[in-house]
Amino acid sequence: MSISAEERYVVRSLRAEEWPAMRELRLAALRDPVARIAFLETYEEAVARPESFWRERAERAAQGQAGARQVVAEGPDGALVGTLTVLVEEPGTTDWAGFPVERRQGHVVGVYMRPELRGCGLTELLFDEALEWCWARGLERVRLIVHEENGRAQAFYRKLGFEASGLTVPLAGQPDACEREFVLERG
Repeated sequence: MSISAEERYVVRSLRAEEWPAMRELRLAALRDPVARIAFLETYEEAVARPESFWRERAERAAQGQAGARQVVAEGPDGALVGTLTVLVEEPGTTDWAGFPVERRQGHVVGVYMRPELRGCGLTELLFDEALEWCWARGLERVRLIVHEENGRAQAFYRKLGFEASGLTVPLAGQPDACEREFVLERG
């Protein structure tokens, strides 16, 4: 499947008031068969969160915010069909895994596209929008963390120009598993 202009998919920033649609898309992502290696959160954890959590999450990454940006793909019917979020990481801080942040960078998290739309070009458009936002803010590089068993995601990120940095992140409670950092330097 390829995306045609007639289908009117729109890639844009999330609006804060779209938190119910963002919640529904996140819950769909967490029900995906690869969710166990793609996300650090479970469906059960997410569905139990109160409305205030979802409102705040949407507000923190919505259009107009400086520290994060959630990019969404909207289908012809207005439904959200894909998403990713970029978190800005500042030098001198530590990241979610406890590693020091040495450069001003973006950290891509929560990448998801509904299964029926995978491979049609929409995920690339999400990344185009996110990277444009990152470079416009002067970020030096963008990174993401991928489970070592998620070969499909690794291949996709390599196709976009991301390269393995050599950094591995051990997974809590899974001594034989790790995630790998992929980076894209500002060109």
